[in-house]
Amino acid sequence: MLDSYLHAPVVIAALLMLLPFLFAAFWPPSVQAAQRLPLTVRLGLPWVLCVPYAIVAISYGQFRLSWFTLYLLLPVMISWLLYRASVADAAQRGDWRDFLVLVVLGLAVDLRWFEPAWPPHLAVFNKMLLLDAGIYGFLAVRRLQAVGFDLRLRLADLRIGARELAFYTPIAIALGLTLRFLHVHTNIPTVSHVALGWMFTFFFIAVPEELFFRGWMQNLLERRLGRNWALLTTAFLFGLSHFNKRATHFNWRYVLLAALAGIFYGRAWRQERRVGASAITHASVDTLWSLWLR
Repeated sequence: MLDSYLHAPVVIAALLMLLPFLFAAFWPPSVQAAQRLPLTVRLGLPWVLCVPYAIVAISYGQFRLSWFTLYLLLPVMISWLLYRASVADAAQRGDWRDFLVLVVLGLAVDLRWFEPAWPPHLAVFNKMLLLDAGIYGFLAVRRLQAVGFDLRLRLADLRIGARELAFYTPIAIALGLTLRFLHVHTNIPTVSHVALGWMFTFFFIAVPEELFFRGWMQNLLERRLGRNWALLTTAFLFGLSHFNKRATHFNWRYVLLAALAGIFYGRAWRQERRVGASAITHASVDTLWSLWLR
């Protein structure tokens, strides 16, 4: 399995896939540079997101023109829709095109529509490529304000993230044990195991989900519904997105715990409108659950 991950084309594709994510998160001038590109170039540039798919698919002998066309055209279509949203909704109150893009991205990831395009152990590439398309569309084309996608963490992010973790943890443990969703384990992992697990969860689970649900969805809904209704609505949708996790049926216990968690993640994000703060809470909750309570 490790050899599959270290396969040279996979490494090259992974680096290409991570570059938009990392540049946007750690070097904001890169987004500003993309915003200054001529319109036709700016709208057409996302076609390059098909390149990682082509590299991986060809190297594994499973290239399909249909999947290549999807990864070529979908990111461009997302950029075009969000450009039209920026023209129709200069006040950024949330246009129907914004929410259409969120629905398509959310369902494609949650229902794993496009994962058959990839080798089974590389299905995460699909999630990251769609995330890249959203990052480029919302930040470089839509120019959505107050997203807070800046992973140059501050002490305030740590303080806010830890505070919301402290608020949510006793509620989650009490309710989770009562519902028999959580099960206490006494294993004591090494510090390095905890640290590596937390970092992986932070970058590849918490940040993508917090950017989607808080930086984009809650952000847009606030402009329509107000702070509190946006918080509750986003938390409910976040919980609902877990309906098929770790079960073959509607996992209502997971939905309930995730929806409650979404309230605290949303609180962490909205205090200073920083994805990093809510991602700290999110990654910490997931790490505690996976190591001691699953």
